[in-house]
Amino acid sequence: MSRHTLQLKRRQVLFGLLPLWPAAHAQAELADLDRVRARGTLKVALYKDNAPFSGNVPGGGMQGLDVAIAAALAREMGLQLALLPFDADENMNDDLRNMVWRGHYLGYGPADVMLHVPVDKYLMQENRQALIFAPYMREQVVLAHDVRRVPEVRAAEDLKGLPLAVERGTGAASALMGHGGGLLRADVHLYPSGPEAVKAVLEGKAAAAYVTRAQAESVLSKAEPKPGDIRLTPLQLRGVPDGWPIGLAIKAENRKLGEALETALQSLRSKGELLAIFQQQGLTLTAP
Repeated sequence: MSRHTLQLKRRQVLFGLLPLWPAAHAQAELADLDRVRARGTLKVALYKDNAPFSGNVPGGGMQGLDVAIAAALAREMGLQLALLPFDADENMNDDLRNMVWRGHYLGYGPADVMLHVPVDKYLMQENRQALIFAPYMREQVVLAHDVRRVPEVRAAEDLKGLPLAVERGTGAASALMGHGGGLLRADVHLYPSGPEAVKAVLEGKAAAAYVTRAQAESVLSKAEPKPGDIRLTPLQLRGVPDGWPIGLAIKAENRKLGEALETALQSLRSKGELLAIFQQQGLTLTAP
């Protein structure tokens, strides 16, 4: 076979493949929102064991504020909901990598969107592959205290000598035990979760619990009889921010999906549905 014939055949093969490339490329580059709509489901990543936002229900399924918001967002977008519950990793950067922009090395994820992400500029700077946006609430650490034992709290020093409850492994626990060089360390009792710390106050095992407002409100709203002696008081300690907005996260390049999610959230807010969801969960809708 001549050299000219070989060159001709090579060109025929190359040009013969060309019509296939645009179609394959178009399929691979199908717009992010179109891809979700074609699937018909919105895949939402939620933390496991994160009451009152998301947690397992005996017998299967999940419940909590974030679960209800995820369902409302999917419904507003005309989609079915598919939940991807996951265990928190060592830090938020790992969670964003595993559930938003790359997927877990075990093959789980990523989701279309992740809920309960702090809308924080430093977190955004460290995670350029993710877009963090659309805050739907503001979280805050408060002191849930029994006014019969702690009538008023102006400073952490007012708690000296009283049994205190806090969730193990949290920034609130570190701040409470480290305050004043360990002034309250001997008074602090660690609990597996924030809600359990609040229940300790209801049961008289603790005079106060240092937890998030949502954790406290969730427990108090479900308590029977309704406790009239528990007050929520903001208590700022070193290392604990004075509230932080909570929002959504998607893969940074999925801008169309982000616009659709933000529009859906705004619609829920303007129609009063977001407020209703918070009230149904026994929580206060705080401005982000």
